[in-house]
Amino acid sequence: MSEASPTVLGTKRLIRKHEFVKVIIQCLYSLGFGESASCLELESGISDKSHDFELFKSQVVNGNWDGCIQTLKAFSDLKEDTRAAALFLIFEQCISEYLSHGDYLKALAVLRKDVSALDVGRDLIHNLAHNILSLNEELGKNDDNIVGGSRRNLLRELEKLLPPPIIMPERRLESLVETTVSAQINSCMYHNSPGAVSLYVDHLCGRDQIPTETHQILTDHKNEVWFVQFSNSGKYLASSSSDCTAIIWEVPDDDDNKITPKHTLCGHQKQVSFVAWSPDDKKLLTCGNLEVLKLWDVETGTLMHTFGDLNFIVGSCAWFPDSERLVCGSSEPEKGIYMWDCNGNEIKAWRGTRMPKVIDLAVTSDGENLICIFSDKEITIVNVITNAERVISEEHSITSLSLSGDGEFFIVNLNSQEIHMWDIAGKWEKPKKYMGHKQSKYVIRSCFGGLNSYFIASGSEDAQVYIWNRKNSSPIEVLVGHLMTVNCVSWNPRRPQMLASASDDQTIRIWRPSLPSKMQTKKLS
Repeated sequence: MSEASPTVLGTKRLIRKHEFVKVIIQCLYSLGFGESASCLELESGISDKSHDFELFKSQVVNGNWDGCIQTLKAFSDLKEDTRAAALFLIFEQCISEYLSHGDYLKALAVLRKDVSALDVGRDLIHNLAHNILSLNEELGKNDDNIVGGSRRNLLRELEKLLPPPIIMPERRLESLVETTVSAQINSCMYHNSPGAVSLYVDHLCGRDQIPTETHQILTDHKNEVWFVQFSNSGKYLASSSSDCTAIIWEVPDDDDNKITPKHTLCGHQKQVSFVAWSPDDKKLLTCGNLEVLKLWDVETGTLMHTFGDLNFIVGSCAWFPDSERLVCGSSEPEKGIYMWDCNGNEIKAWRGTRMPKVIDLAVTSDGENLICIFSDKEITIVNVITNAERVISEEHSITSLSLSGDGEFFIVNLNSQEIHMWDIAGKWEKPKKYMGHKQSKYVIRSCFGGLNSYFIASGSEDAQVYIWNRKNSSPIEVLVGHLMTVNCVSWNPRRPQMLASASDDQTIRIWRPSLPSKMQTKKLS
């Protein structure tokens, strides 16, 4: 068989047979099956590298610089900038070897005559000249092992530069298969498990990959449950209620055991509307509804600090990555955003008579950006280092804010019965929109979740939990079980198949993947 054979493969006749064989030979060599690769080369008459490249490789390894330069110049279909970059690497190696032999005049001659004629940028040439002038002891050594190693390194760099068909990219078959698998995963609406997938069949997950069935009902609260959030490690769950308490729950490592209460936090005089875990999970903040902010020790359940006095009204709070600084939005006695340490010392504040009311806020995982919801319809992203601001205006009132696990996106719930997703970097002109749930009167909170935050979940005023794949504006599942409005949901960040929901029916439901014989959800077409 010749390499010029027009034979093609596949039902769509898109694959050249000789290229396919060449890719297989390269793969066999990379996997350590050298004998099998050699046999295939012999039987097919095809090599994984072109004859021209084999000549070029021999010239580089043997230090035949004139020969390899001529071979490189003879390569057809090679872009001039690529050819110049490859020649620069060869001249750099040539100069280095002249220097190692003490032939300084020859090294300078190559620099002045050959390198200076290349269109590779003045900085590269100046740096090379500087290296010649600032010789060190290592360059003065003439060691065959050092020279041989540097030539092999040069060859690897040249292999990265030279395009097909001169040489194939490394691990080409693996790359092709991985690209295909990745495309199948990206088109799978239910993919929610890490790790390798089977190559024997096209990848397609079922709905058993996401939480759709009630696994446990928590009933310790004595009134409406307004907020719920898993800790960053996924080992704890915190909830807050209009019964004026918050509860810290322990999440077992295995799926057979139940979530159990660890501490009930009492101390607020009014309903507790919000909680926030410190990044290290050692501390928990609780916001009273139109009341003060309290800091608790997670291990002991003891109160560590109360921020402000009885007249200080906090609506939301968040942590910085060091677990030592926190920020909150206040509406009384003076509207503003306050940054404190854990002892209540004010570090920074944004306040004033013209300061709008803070509806919700969050801090990105790198601690650089503070995202605030102002006056119902305005989103402000503040860089806390540079104080640079970006403002996003929505047409309808915003009730809540949530960040993705990677810190690249955020979602806001609107009373227009839509959830909008924005990118924090500011590249999007319009948000991605998610619809289907019910929200017009109450504060409803949504969250990212699942593997790599691929999903969005939200509560709803129709007593159901809605789940979307981020790529689809319509929900893929609706979870039925609660009896009244679902106020808040939280996806376990370490266990992508565990979801919690908090409802006005005074319960928290823990959702897990459904069993084939038990269907407690409505599947949407």
